[in-house]
Amino acid sequence: MVALADAIASGAVPNTEIALVISDKPAAGGLLLARDRGLKTLVLERRGRKREEHELEIISALRTHEVDFICLAGYMRLLSPCFIEAFPRRILNIHPSLLPSFPG
Repeated sequence: MVALADAIASGAVPNTEIALVISDKPAAGGLLLARDRGLKTLVLERRGRKREEHELEIISALRTHEVDFICLAGYMRLLSPCFIEAFPRRILNIHPSLLPSFPG
């Protein structure tokens, strides 16, 4: 997320902005780094909810902020069909390993 935010800020990735950084963990380091860069952040805790219920809340937030493209950076859960169908061909996972076999 930081590398992408810095590339956008430097103009290396033109005509792009980060509309929102979301985490399910209030103390996530990425949220602080995003705030330091002046980016909007949002915490949507799972609070023991089912995956689809949590994802519906994320979908709503992304639509509210008129997000066109989603980049998953450090997102450690498999996405439900509901989420994938809400943003067809507009999700990129930049996780550096093969999930779910090699998380972390």
